[in-house]
Amino acid sequence: MARIKQKPRPSPSTRTPNEAQGTKKRRFKPGTVALREIRKFQKTVNLLIPCAPFVRCVRQITNQFSTQVTRWTAEALQALQEAAEDYLVRMFECGMLCALHARRVTLMKKDIELTRRLTGIGRPL
Repeated sequence: MARIKQKPRPSPSTRTPNEAQGTKKRRFKPGTVALREIRKFQKTVNLLIPCAPFVRCVRQITNQFSTQVTRWTAEALQALQEAAEDYLVRMFECGMLCALHARRVTLMKKDIELTRRLTGIGRPL
C-alpha cells in the first residue's frame, strides 16, 4: 500500500460553523442559479434599475441637449424608466435568440449588434 501524507487537522477554534458540523456548503450546477434568478425576475413587476442612478442619467442627458429643461415630474421619470427597461429586456431577449441560433448560450456583443440591425433601431442616419 502507498503511504498518504496526512494533513494536520485544524483546531476547533479555526473551523467555520459548517466544517465543525461536518457539512459542506451546497454548490449548484452551472446555470441553475441563473435560471432561478430569471424565473424570479419574470414573476416580479418592480423595476430592475435603481431609481436614483437612472434619474441622474436622465438629468445628465437632458442637460447635454437643453439647459432650459431642469425639472421632471416623478410620473414622467417613472414612465421613462419603465419604457427604457422594457426596451432593454426586449433587446436582450432578441439577442439571446440570436445567440441560440448560433448554437451558443453566451450573449455576445455581436448578438446585440445583429438585433439592433434587424430591428432597425440605432441605425446611423
